[in-house]
Amino acid sequence: MQQKCSWEGSRTSAAEKEMGGAVKREKRYRAHQGFGDYHGGVTGAHTYFYADEAKCDQHMETFLHCIDASSGSSDDGFSAIKLTALARPQFLVRFSEVLVKWRRFFHQMAAEQGQAGWAVLDTKLELEKLQEALANFGIASKAESQQWFTGTRSTVDLLDWNSLFDSRIKLSRPLLIPNRKTGQLEPLLSHFSEEEELQMKRVLQRMDILAKRAMEKGVRLMVDAEQSYFQPAISHLTVETQRRFNKSQPIIYNTYQCYLKEAYNNVTGDVERSRREGWHFGTKLVRGAYMEQERERAAQMGYEDPINPTYEKTNEMYHRCLDYILEEIKHSRKASVMVASHNEDTVKFTLRRMMELGIHPSDKKVCFGQLLGMCDQITFPLGQAGFPVYKYVPYGPVNEVLPYLSRRAQENRGFMQRANRERDLLWKEVKRRLLTGNLFSH
Repeated sequence: MQQKCSWEGSRTSAAEKEMGGAVKREKRYRAHQGFGDYHGGVTGAHTYFYADEAKCDQHMETFLHCIDASSGSSDDGFSAIKLTALARPQFLVRFSEVLVKWRRFFHQMAAEQGQAGWAVLDTKLELEKLQEALANFGIASKAESQQWFTGTRSTVDLLDWNSLFDSRIKLSRPLLIPNRKTGQLEPLLSHFSEEEELQMKRVLQRMDILAKRAMEKGVRLMVDAEQSYFQPAISHLTVETQRRFNKSQPIIYNTYQCYLKEAYNNVTGDVERSRREGWHFGTKLVRGAYMEQERERAAQMGYEDPINPTYEKTNEMYHRCLDYILEEIKHSRKASVMVASHNEDTVKFTLRRMMELGIHPSDKKVCFGQLLGMCDQITFPLGQAGFPVYKYVPYGPVNEVLPYLSRRAQENRGFMQRANRERDLLWKEVKRRLLTGNLFSH
């Protein structure tokens, strides 16, 4: 049994200011004042606001200390980081908006080709029809778009489309997409200033420094998931870091929140990208920690609730995503997963599927994680059976760590029932040892 090191940093209210040009933004990725502080009536919300980049650099230094601490406390440990501590929240919201607009444009064209609502990996645009659509929109002539799509392909999927965005973002000519409301063309990156481009470079530099320290110390780095209006940017930046540092082994782990309706598409898309590019896919699967805040924000701002409708649906999503990754481990051996869960049924599901797929604990492709002080009746038997299992250790000022722990309790329904069961098991063991005269031994 080993430990992960996590840092809950300082956070200030009013992280998300209203930003100019909001009428042109997708509602979900628009800044909203009411969600910058968990004291403002939305339990557990936490975001960061910094007057300058120096604070982000200070947080990077703290994360470096966390990596060193993880290295010193155990072999093959983890350290967790939050990108809202390494980049300004406004930048993450704006970048998320850009990414979502680009993907939505792809799905809009897919719908016109009769593929509305299809799974990500099944959605493929016919290249000739795509080129015609781009020409009709006035975005690019057929000759121009032929230069975008090289090779002998006849279809374009979302991964191809996103890679086009990655390359075009560096070109001087702005990439145009149609505004969904007005139908007029507008630059995709019209809201990106030179300062925000610099922020992009800086956050990637910080992640680069942390990843290099993690490799040097033999520590794996987990990037925590956050609110859905930050998450597209967080995942994009994390995958970019994985592409660089996960070539021979999984150093960087992305986190997927299975209470999100789009979780399966996110997991399968990133796994497929790792296959095509040949790097190791590392992930932590969680259920999610911001349900009430996400739903309240969606209701206030008038967009679809991103959360699965029931806890049972979230469980189904978790097991579906997990099973997909376990199958990938069996077939490629280039994937690794942390099952971060206090749910006994999920742990049993994982153990059964590992056995069925021939994944041995000694392979160290699957590990388990629980919070320090929670669900030891799960943690210790797993460790004793030879499974890699970790205790997540959040630390920081009490008034800032307690909201974090309260979110974990909200996330894991039935926590008190499990705590009572754990107490009963401990008391049963104490009585057994008293009766056998072996109180201080096994």
